[in-house]
Amino acid sequence: MNTHAMVAIYRFEMARTWRTITQSIISPVLSTALYFVVFGSAIGSRIESIGTVSYGAFIVPGLIMLSVLTQSISNASFGIYFPKFTGTIYELLSAPISHLEIVTSYVGAAATKSVLVGLIILATAAMFVPLHIAHPVWMLLFLVLTAVTFSLFGFIIGIWADGFEKLQLIPMLIVMPLTFLGGPFYSIDMLPPLWQKLSMLNPSVYLISGFRWSFFGNAEMHIGISFSVTLAFFFVALWFATWIMRTGWRLKA
Repeated sequence: MNTHAMVAIYRFEMARTWRTITQSIISPVLSTALYFVVFGSAIGSRIESIGTVSYGAFIVPGLIMLSVLTQSISNASFGIYFPKFTGTIYELLSAPISHLEIVTSYVGAAATKSVLVGLIILATAAMFVPLHIAHPVWMLLFLVLTAVTFSLFGFIIGIWADGFEKLQLIPMLIVMPLTFLGGPFYSIDMLPPLWQKLSMLNPSVYLISGFRWSFFGNAEMHIGISFSVTLAFFFVALWFATWIMRTGWRLKA
């Protein structure tokens, strides 16, 4: 394993984060804080609690997932798109580093940024509402697994995109709506039976439900189902991202 090359790529991507800290970290944290204030005040004044959990605390896991999903895709897609755009990707492909190591380096850096943002949002939310994490190990596991999985997805988007506008196409038109419909601000159990069944087709429901369970010890579905779906998505995205680098799809002329 070429650890020197992996560390070099990882450090380069992380250095870019600190150079653009306003865009990479401060902006998503402030946006999520505004979501929390607006939804917590507007809806929280009408819905005091969902089950045994106050509404303000209930939306915290959903807001963290919302930010982690979008930031993971954005970080990874831009991270791999720029080498492709400038042509330096060919130097990387000819270097003595395996395809899996390339994917691991870029995805690891993108996931690290997303996890950092998620933890900052968690600390910020704790200043607004009292939080108690029932299963902290599961919380960290879901946070890291989700960040890595969607960083892989963003990596694939960055390879697929042949223009800056396409980098935002799938996140804005598909991922963001599915995330908002995945229950970050409400419980799926509050929906009519038909919409509950349709919501089960939305993969973000399983992510948010599993993450919410780690906070409160209960959720709309069993933790095993949520974890299994997330893990399956991770392996599919990992295989596809590695296949892209191995075959040179949309990389080689």
